[in-house]
Amino acid sequence: MPHHTHASDEAHDRDEPEAGRVREAVESDIDARDDWACRRRKGIPTDKQLLVVACMDERIPVEDVLGLSLGDAQIFRNAGGKVTDDVIRSAALTTQFFDTTEIIVLNHTDCGMMSASDEAIVDGFQAAVNGDLSDLTLDPSLPELNIGAASIEEWVRMTDDVDVACAAQVEYLENHDLIPENVTVSGYVYEVESGHLRRPGERLAERVNERA
Repeated sequence: MPHHTHASDEAHDRDEPEAGRVREAVESDIDARDDWACRRRKGIPTDKQLLVVACMDERIPVEDVLGLSLGDAQIFRNAGGKVTDDVIRSAALTTQFFDTTEIIVLNHTDCGMMSASDEAIVDGFQAAVNGDLSDLTLDPSLPELNIGAASIEEWVRMTDDVDVACAAQVEYLENHDLIPENVTVSGYVYEVESGHLRRPGERLAERVNERA
């Protein structure tokens, strides 16, 4: 497993302090640990001022593909890497109050959200609740919040095309009133078959396997 270092164990990894500067090194380590433990109270943002919205799929090594270490970013993962209301809630909080200036959306190929039709998902949920989805509670802390006039298809948001979906998530975040205009929003597709990122709509496999 990869080992991530942070302020609490930097003391074991750094070079020995110079003669006459041991106290300075100890004080620096204490301050760094204090900043790490109390960074929210002190208003210290993530090291990269970054929020990543990614699919919960276990094959996506989010930190590795983005070159991140522990402390660099806040990572929000859900089924499909979809920008749901809860993502907007978290994105609004971190951009408005935690100095986050960049959001990256990570979708991926062979996503489970493309593995079934909307109809199959609805049938499965109806079976789980004995056929009545009209009063389905979405948030236990808000019992009055239910599916209302919307459909299960709209709530689940299955995916037909991962590239189109990725671009749509980026556009939704860019245009949302609660996300400041100066926040940079980007989206990428992680190819589970190659282990690399690509921009939405740029399927290299098509270009190298088909006649121009």
